[in-house]
Amino acid sequence: MSDSTYAVFGHPVEHSLSPRIHAEFGKQLGIALAYTAIDAPPQTFAAQLRAFDGRGANVTLPNKQSVLPLCAEVSDFARRVGAVNTLTRRLDKHWRGDNTDGAGLVRDITQRHGLDLRERHGLILGAGGAARAAAFALLDAGVAQLTIVNRTPERADELADAIGEPDRVHTRYWADLDTIGNFDLIVNATSAGHAHEALQLPFAIVAPRALCYDLSYGLVASAFLAWARAAKAGYVHDGLGMLIEQAAESFAIWHGQRPDTDPVYAELRAELPLHASD
Repeated sequence: MSDSTYAVFGHPVEHSLSPRIHAEFGKQLGIALAYTAIDAPPQTFAAQLRAFDGRGANVTLPNKQSVLPLCAEVSDFARRVGAVNTLTRRLDKHWRGDNTDGAGLVRDITQRHGLDLRERHGLILGAGGAARAAAFALLDAGVAQLTIVNRTPERADELADAIGEPDRVHTRYWADLDTIGNFDLIVNATSAGHAHEALQLPFAIVAPRALCYDLSYGLVASAFLAWARAAKAGYVHDGLGMLIEQAAESFAIWHGQRPDTDPVYAELRAELPLHASD
């Protein structure tokens, strides 16, 4: 096993900023590491992970849920969410699975952008792996009520059932968006941007001074960000900061030190000016 070798597994993965982010973190803290991106479609992911000889790995779409059975140990949050994005090699060579997505989201919103999540009434669009981590983390952070809407309503119901807080978590049909009122927190966790699809969202769901947040970043998030600005949302942010913060959480798990994320955020934000939310 190589103590300095790390990777991110996903499909597609060539666009991933994770190798660059972790290289910057290593440089900042004087930690030598090699971090690569490994294209791993679902049908070969398990075999590729078994062949990987590194100390740790990140897992991104579409393997965050299928990696769970490959872990000998899973953190409480990852078990609740039902998805893993960070793997750490134990002394017995088996994997421990963690999920840093939720912590990354909350840290970006509350610390980088200085916004309070407590008592907000939230709407999550989507019910996949990214939505699951966001939902649990936002509720843990004090969001008062959360409504989950997904184009396949059964998946929204499954997520609400997994959360198990019927007094705080509700599901509605996508067709109901015109009539369900407004929200002061709207999180886009759909794959619409990746598929170059329009979401067709009504402005009526945006409360005054609402926070609209896309878990994606760059061009993928641009349509949702443009919609949120047109709807006169008070705060509009993409997921670049979440990406960097979840990476820092992973880095801290592996190396015992948390890097300063601000310089990395500033550098990458400058490269995505057309889609910047700040």
